[in-house]
This record gives sequence, C-alpha cells and structure tokens, in this order.
Amino acid sequence: MIKVYGVIGDPISHSVSPDIHNDAFSRYNLNSFYHHFHVTPTKLEDAVKGMKAIGVRGFNVTIPHKTAIIPHLDEVDETARAIGAVNTVVNRNGRFVGYNTDGFGYLLALKEEYNQSLDDKRILLIGAGGAARGIYCTLVKEGIANVDIANRTVEKAKELVNDCPYENHTRVFSIHEAETNLNQYDILINTTPEGMSPHTERMPLQLHKLKNDAFVSDIIYNPLKTKLLEAAEQKQAMIQNGLGMFAFQAALAFEIWTGIFPEVERMKQIVLNKLGGTEC
Repeated sequence: MIKVYGVIGDPISHSVSPDIHNDAFSRYNLNSFYHHFHVTPTKLEDAVKGMKAIGVRGFNVTIPHKTAIIPHLDEVDETARAIGAVNTVVNRNGRFVGYNTDGFGYLLALKEEYNQSLDDKRILLIGAGGAARGIYCTLVKEGIANVDIANRTVEKAKELVNDCPYENHTRVFSIHEAETNLNQYDILINTTPEGMSPHTERMPLQLHKLKNDAFVSDIIYNPLKTKLLEAAEQKQAMIQNGLGMFAFQAALAFEIWTGIFPEVERMKQIVLNKLGGTEC
C-alpha cells in the first residue's frame, strides 16, 4: 500500500517540496507519494485530525502553522519544544510526533558556504517568526553567543529570546535601530518572507550601513536572488540564498520519515531546475 506524505501551509501551491521528495522516494524505491495540502489557519485542527484518520505517514509544516500546530500533536521533540515551532511531523504508530529541522538545516547550509568560524562573529537575525525560532535557538544552542534580533514588533522578538532555554547575550532592536547599527554585524540572516515571490520588490530592511565584507543570508529561495541579496551584492558583500537551508532541512525531514539521508546536491538541482535559475 502506498504511503502518503505531504506539506501543509497557506499559501502552498508554490512549494517545490513535492518535486524533491517524490524524486527521493523514487530514487530509493519507496512506495510513497508526497502532496501539498492547502490548509488555512481556521482549518488546521481539522486538517491534522483528517491526516491522522487517513493514515498520512508524515508531513512538513510551513507558514503560518509552525507554532500553531504544536497543541494538535501527540508529542513534540525536545528541540522543537525549545524552539517553539515544528516543521516536520512523523506518524509513529498512530501518534503524530513533531520535530524542527529548520534550525539545524540552516546551520549546515551556513557552514557549507561561510568558510570561517562563527564563534567570534556578530550576527543579526531579521524576523521573529517560526523559521527565526528554529535558526535562533540552534545558533545559541551551538554556543554562538553574539546573535541579536531585529523585528518590526520588538515585543515578539523579546518573546523569542525569553522562550529559548539556551544561554545567550542577545539584544533586540526595531528594524530602524538595526538599520542604524548594521556596521556592527558580520552576518545578516533574513528569516522574513519580505522579498519572496510574488512580492519580489520588498526588502526587510535597508543596507545603507552594511559592511562591505559582511555575509548576507536570505532563507528565501524563490527568487534565488532577492532584492536584499541584490543590494548586498552591490555593496560587495558575500551572499547566500535559501536553497541550501531548504535542501538540508528537507533531507533531515526525509531521514526522520525513512531512516535514509538523501543526496542534498540532487535536491538543490531539482529546485534550481524547477525555478529555472542558477545558484548565486
């Protein structure tokens, strides 16, 4: 009998997750199929119950459900609980167990492209949503001490810091304050959807005071080069899009479901082919 997997979100039709996971299922001869499910916030509880009722074997969780889904799961992994967000769910004997692969997936991608130690670097994280939670808690759990957060709503950023159980020295700023002090930071990480297709003209903040030897990372992969990355490149900064994070977090999710860690480079190439672009 075919095993069903999927991804839930709102919106969700743009997702390339079915392409990479169905390719991996085929490559490893697994009788499984991955589908995207459009689930609005008001239907989240019903959707989780329905997926359990029909025996869905696992699914990914994306915007805006990563935090809201937690009360609807039977169990949540310790790391995901600390982060306060879930992006991967596996069906274990009829029980839905939640994990978060965003943070570690991002860290693997960052280390792959940023060939320096992170220990003494000053990092500015932009945003305080579900993806930010995973990345922030993973960074400070790894002992990276100098991670600050900028967000439109400062109180939400403070909640993120307070909710994360790992020792940190984080300062919280408004977007305007962060723009004023950008020259303090070696690495910028955008975790917001500002600049994601179809709103490609948007930027989460201005880069007038960015250091020209900074590293600017955007977790968006569609488009492959956001307006933020274009602006950073014009200031001679190194840039990284969200393709690596997307592939690594997907590979980690696939491993949770199947016990197999798939080929990350193959996953990246599928996304590139789907988007009709090349890596930046």
